[in-house]
Amino acid sequence: MGLFIDSSDPKEIKDLYAWGVLSGVTTNPLIIAREQPSADLSEVIHEILAVSTGDVSVELTTETEAEMIKEALGYHSWDTQRIVIKVPFSETGLRVLHQLTKRQIKTNVTCLMAMNQAYLAALGGATYVSLFSGRVQDMGYDVRPVISSTRAVLDREGLQSKIIVGSMRHLMDVNEALEAGCHVPTVTPPILRKMVWNPRTIETIAEFNDAWRKRPTKR
Repeated sequence: MGLFIDSSDPKEIKDLYAWGVLSGVTTNPLIIAREQPSADLSEVIHEILAVSTGDVSVELTTETEAEMIKEALGYHSWDTQRIVIKVPFSETGLRVLHQLTKRQIKTNVTCLMAMNQAYLAALGGATYVSLFSGRVQDMGYDVRPVISSTRAVLDREGLQSKIIVGSMRHLMDVNEALEAGCHVPTVTPPILRKMVWNPRTIETIAEFNDAWRKRPTKR
């Protein structure tokens, strides 16, 4: 379905969008705190919207239902077609998801570690359900069955939610997520660049170019 970039750096996002392979952006408070700790969130997201296409996920950071809905409506107003509200999964999060779904606001239920969580989020009408590959593996579990079982249940039940797999730590995490049925991997810029690089590709291109340069030419 697509490939998202997991970043809050507008300059880097613009550069990587020039490849023509990205279809959305995911951000989270941790990324923004690390990359632009003193930045205004509204300014950052508007800059990202200006240099990208597709959905841009913005995460809620408040904790009560009323606060989260108010925060969500504020983010949604920045771009009603492209902003996706990242709702942290919890009982409160499900209530917030329900309210946003009734308003036809796109949502990305995040911090999911298991199929049963993703199933509940999908039943609640989430546009996306985000499984965290690296954090599942940190708990000592193989994430591939989590992704594949989630995909199987969503397909069987005819639920429309798309599976995002994030928290990628290694290149193989992307391959495994896609093979297991992920709809949308979201990757950091370093992981995306690793998807391009292969030593044998570089050697082969150099060999072809060298052969062309050394070809006999008519005088």
